[in-house]
Amino acid sequence: MLTNYVYKLRTNTTQNLKMSNWVNMLRSHYNWCLGDRIAQYNQQYIQGEYCDIRAKSEACPLTCFVSKNGATGSPWKNTLFDKEGKPKNPRRSPGDIQITALPELKQARPWYGGIDATVLQQNVKRLDITYQNFFDGRGFPKFKNRSNFTSFTYSMGVKVQGSKIYLPKLGWMRFHNSRPIPNGFTIKAATVRQRQDGWFLSIRIEDKTVPDYIAKPLAEVNKVIGCDLGITKLVHLSDRHQIDNPKFSTNKKTRHLLKIRQKSVSRKAKGSNNRKKAAQKLGRLHKRIADKRQAYQWKVANKIVSRNVDGIALEDLNVSGMMKRCRVKTDNRGRFMPNGQSRKKGLNRAIADAGWSDLILKIEYLAVKQGKVVIKVNPQNSSRECRSCGHIHASNRNREKFICTECGYHEHADIGAAKTIRDRGLEIVRRDSAKLGARHLNAQKISPRSKSKRSEFGNLINQDIKAAKS
Repeated sequence: MLTNYVYKLRTNTTQNLKMSNWVNMLRSHYNWCLGDRIAQYNQQYIQGEYCDIRAKSEACPLTCFVSKNGATGSPWKNTLFDKEGKPKNPRRSPGDIQITALPELKQARPWYGGIDATVLQQNVKRLDITYQNFFDGRGFPKFKNRSNFTSFTYSMGVKVQGSKIYLPKLGWMRFHNSRPIPNGFTIKAATVRQRQDGWFLSIRIEDKTVPDYIAKPLAEVNKVIGCDLGITKLVHLSDRHQIDNPKFSTNKKTRHLLKIRQKSVSRKAKGSNNRKKAAQKLGRLHKRIADKRQAYQWKVANKIVSRNVDGIALEDLNVSGMMKRCRVKTDNRGRFMPNGQSRKKGLNRAIADAGWSDLILKIEYLAVKQGKVVIKVNPQNSSRECRSCGHIHASNRNREKFICTECGYHEHADIGAAKTIRDRGLEIVRRDSAKLGARHLNAQKISPRSKSKRSEFGNLINQDIKAAKS
């Protein structure tokens, strides 16, 4: 089993300054690696036959380097040999090329020698992960600044003794041992992250003897609870239970305090120490709000998952799409017209404060630990559909009231939506279970039936939920 523990470090002034310098140097190295890959890609695929657009010199292996792998360096590896002793030269990936160039980086810039080698290697692999996310359909990698690059990762060499931890090239330091590491678990990696109130350490630990959590198979899912996420109430459950939304950053007191802190920052001179102090004070307030929201979400997720059910039906929401700006409206003369964005701004703040995506992730995590199934349901018209006659219309709902314009059925709109989500989740479970049952029956016709109970029709205890859905 693989899991993560987070601790707060108790660093001294020297260690604090050293880690801050590491973050700055690693950010520069990350940006240089990203710029190198972009430049090599442009040189090969955009500049065409030219080695340099300004000079318009033709590309020639004798005059310039054109890497087909997207990074500056030798694209071939000459250190491997096959069984017959002949050298084989596999092509390197961009990450391997840049990792191989790290010794040259330390010679050219000796101050990088003070950083642990595994930290530099993980910095390049971090860029590889962003490129892989881009190939999977997410956004293109971006250059980092001081606000969005605040961490570095060790892959080995980390030791823990009581309330002290050893980080290579940084030495021993104290930390708040709020959660002791269980016996038998080994440290696989450690990430040091800077936040507004200090440095934090995330340790990844593993024990191969402890089995991973296995979700309940679809055939055993009998009881499902539906969850409808909202703003007036954070969660509406299909059993008519409602969970309050504290509105940590959008309540009147917090909005007033945020306004004062932000105005204090804007009034200070740019680059001054007073502005930095005011910004740190504002950052600590934002962190306190985020910590309160996270603690409350864990409490809510535990309350939902601990229900006596086999599955949890959740809305498959596109939160980023819901928070997009309204389309621009223009008249015949090209002048801008009101598009409702000023009113939608408050809704976007409320959605961001509710943190629906983070809450869904926490529910999925706790559900896996308790062996329960999470079912994502299309939420379209869930609060406009009549549960009695099936009529769908926008006029059926008036804020929190639901009155069907066809048959007169009335109910709480959000609780009715939670029940609709529950029913849709049950339909998905029954449909997928029927498909698996038919597939299993066909397999039984081909192969002889075993005497064990696991091979009986309908018993899918040894199957995973992801494998079952695929």
